[in-house]
Amino acid sequence: MASVYDVLSERGYIKQLTHEEEIKEILENKKITFYIGFDPTADSLHVGHFLQLMVMAHMQRAGHRPIALIGGGTAMIGDPTGKSDMRKMMTREEIEYNGECFKKQMSRFVDFSEGKAVMENNAKWLMELNYVNFIREIGVHFSVNKMLTAECFKQRLERGLSFLEFNYMLMQGYDFLELNKRFDCVMEMGGDDQWSNILAGVDLIRRKEAKPAYGMTFTLLTNSEGKKMGKTEKGAVWLDREKTSPYEFYQYWRNVNDSDVEKCLALLTFLPMDEVRRLGALKDSAINEAKKVLAYEVTKLVHGEEDARNAQLAAEALFSGNGNMENVPTCEIKETDLGKALLDVLLENKIIPSKGEGKRLIQQNGLSINEEKVTDFNRILAKEDFNEGFALIKRGKKNYNRIVIEK
Repeated sequence: MASVYDVLSERGYIKQLTHEEEIKEILENKKITFYIGFDPTADSLHVGHFLQLMVMAHMQRAGHRPIALIGGGTAMIGDPTGKSDMRKMMTREEIEYNGECFKKQMSRFVDFSEGKAVMENNAKWLMELNYVNFIREIGVHFSVNKMLTAECFKQRLERGLSFLEFNYMLMQGYDFLELNKRFDCVMEMGGDDQWSNILAGVDLIRRKEAKPAYGMTFTLLTNSEGKKMGKTEKGAVWLDREKTSPYEFYQYWRNVNDSDVEKCLALLTFLPMDEVRRLGALKDSAINEAKKVLAYEVTKLVHGEEDARNAQLAAEALFSGNGNMENVPTCEIKETDLGKALLDVLLENKIIPSKGEGKRLIQQNGLSINEEKVTDFNRILAKEDFNEGFALIKRGKKNYNRIVIEK
């Protein structure tokens, strides 16, 4: 039977390893405890986190114990990695609320029952630290010269890096040390943008505890052009149904580029790799069948089978021109909204992110109501637009919303 290392490698997750041969051996012959950190900077996980949750699920299925570390302490600082500017400061109450939202979402992917997995919050130890003691006991093991060569800091030096953020690497390294002491955690995993921070923790444990510790990073979820996936005109693709509806979520995966289908099937579903390769090899119009499988499988994992099926039915109803339209994303407006400018109604109901975006769509012939192109920025939403009980809004080629009048 293949070890989880082979599974992660074959599916394309693994990017970098601190000790390749040792990691291969322990994953094949031992059951380890590992962790992945999640800073609760929003009240929902997004598609970028989803890949990390899939790694945790694969590891748990192979008998290894995950620790999902909520960054209640580190979120007070903010990770400078990949950021051109300093994050906005958040209150402790905001961070705690976001952490609770993360916990609920993670439970769909990871079994947190007794002994199977651990959920911890680094606020437990970081918020109680004595700064002088921390610098003496932990800071002494960090070389400033070496830290400045880390990619996460290099990008920010020209534009300005605060001392506050400069502490982040020490704190993440300290997290690994604490989890090693508390839970015998021997491996930290994370996206490849976390490589420098992961190395810091591995090195800290080996120096202070004279014990083996390991790090693994996995590929970031990018498209064939190297851009991060999980963004739409309305912003991030969230795992929270209130932020990104199951239908919108389904449509996002239904519309990925042909060249990204096989990679997404491998990283974001549990389909056997033989099936992933078969679907990924489809060409021309046949690749649409693979996209439907991708959209259904990913939506099923995140939202459940019923929502995935409803999203699928809604998509089919729209593209075939008949069928049940009730599963299409729907918003209710008041009768008093009739007579308002269409763009104002769409903005108020978050169907477009801004009036500027609405005008851009109109200029590019990308906005329709009931299959009729909108050409006038001041087009009024009228009662006549609701002949069949709803008005159907189309943005671009594939994004639909229904508007109904409140009864």
